[in-house]
Amino acid sequence: MAETAYTPRLRADYDKRIRGAMTEQFGYANSMQVPRLDKVVLNMGVGEAVNDRKKAELAAADLSLIAGQKAVVTYSRIAISTFKLRENQPIGCKVTLRKAKMYEFVDRLVTVALPRVRDFRGLNPKSFDGRGNYSLGIKEHIIFPEIDFDKSGESWGMDITVCTTASNDEEARALLTAFNFPFRQ
Repeated sequence: MAETAYTPRLRADYDKRIRGAMTEQFGYANSMQVPRLDKVVLNMGVGEAVNDRKKAELAAADLSLIAGQKAVVTYSRIAISTFKLRENQPIGCKVTLRKAKMYEFVDRLVTVALPRVRDFRGLNPKSFDGRGNYSLGIKEHIIFPEIDFDKSGESWGMDITVCTTASNDEEARALLTAFNFPFRQ
């Protein structure tokens, strides 16, 4: 008996509702012109890793829990004496999500994590890069339910970049708004 492929809830919503609405709004001639999510990059810079090598590994373990995929530790390329940084020292971690894991992460980010942020007033609508990609920063990674703060003990910030196939910011903003990203008015 053949197994049916699992489709994330957000991807099914994109196929059923969002793609048609975007075609109607922007008047695309071809269904392949409709913008879609390409990838999501999570990055965590750990400045304290200069003094303690274990902190970068702990941050990578936490990022792996959040993403559901193994995180890669990033190393410094050059030495900067004012920061007591040497070449090839661990300074952070990153992970790139695509396809089903990407849709699952975006769904958890919008429905679970962002509402847990203290004093949250919405995402900045000006954080687009001009080519249809959106970046946001989070001060504490403990807003994700996968992280148990009692075991983790530390709280690091992280950067989230959502890359889309949109050619400009207006199309990307419409796409992310359709995915229920809570932009400020």
